[in-house]
Amino acid sequence: MFDPTSYVGFHTDLSLLALAAGLLLLNGLFGSRVPPALTAVYLAAAVLTDLTGFGFPFSGFLPSHGVGALSLLILAVAIAALYAFALRGAWRWIYAASLTASVFLLAFVAVAQSFLKVPALHALAPTGSEPPFGAAEGVLLLLFVGIGILATRRFHPGIRRAAAVA
Repeated sequence: MFDPTSYVGFHTDLSLLALAAGLLLLNGLFGSRVPPALTAVYLAAAVLTDLTGFGFPFSGFLPSHGVGALSLLILAVAIAALYAFALRGAWRWIYAASLTASVFLLAFVAVAQSFLKVPALHALAPTGSEPPFGAAEGVLLLLFVGIGILATRRFHPGIRRAAAVA
């Protein structure tokens, strides 16, 4: 699964890189920081994660395809907010909210995959419809809703730059 020479390994490594970079970026929102290199790494890894997810053999549209399509849409909004609209006006909070939502989707999939691949978790929820799985995803959702609300309120990159210059 983590063999970078296999397609699954490449996809998994990309997703873990995106998740780690995304969590660092979320932390940066609280300090009104948008580190350019880390942001580029996150956006590239997240988009590539979504795109490589469509490369697995499948017959029919699966929930994973829905998550990937939704993630690509959210990432497109974040990219537009940052690069096309330079976080001006409402694009500031739109960027913070879309970044939070895109990182949530990566974490959501990581939890789901953990329940599929980690034997102890799989034993608790073999079909993914048992209460432990729902509780884990529910707690994750509540955590990210809280992070998203705080991030959209605290993220003011122009104020931080002005204070740093003064």
